[in-house]
Amino acid sequence: MENILDNEYKSGFVAIIGRPNVGKSTLLNYIIGQKVAIISSKAQTTRNKIAGIYTTEEAQVVFLDTPGIHKPYNSLDEYMEKASFGALNEADAVWFVVDATEKRGGGDNFIIERLKKIKNTPIYLLVNKIDLIKKKNDLFQAISSYTVDSLDWSEVYPISAKSGEQVNA
Repeated sequence: MENILDNEYKSGFVAIIGRPNVGKSTLLNYIIGQKVAIISSKAQTTRNKIAGIYTTEEAQVVFLDTPGIHKPYNSLDEYMEKASFGALNEADAVWFVVDATEKRGGGDNFIIERLKKIKNTPIYLLVNKIDLIKKKNDLFQAISSYTVDSLDWSEVYPISAKSGEQVNA
């Protein structure tokens, strides 16, 4: 563990945000290599930030899995929204995860508007569930819907959190 004291050792926080059921927890579990976040088809399973730590000899990254962001209808929803957006203040980078099988909608636009207020933090777009896309043109259209009239993303990655496709990139 001598490297931790070395100036070249890197560490940081990555906030994983997105609407409910886009695969944020599945992605965290894949990266960490074990089930640290609950995965369910039921929306709002994640109700608090969950931290997963990925460590190598060169770096340590703390991933903050956040509750799915949607329009708050009650005080629990408001609490979860604050937890999700609060993670942005702690992050050195933000991963905005979207579902490639769903069209960009009002919930995505709401999150994008909040992300536009973040300064000096790289924001990555992760287009998840590419394993469910049958035609390449459909994937291209999904990515285009988030890259046209949107944010200037640091990078865009089409991935499958479930199968691990492109996640290592």
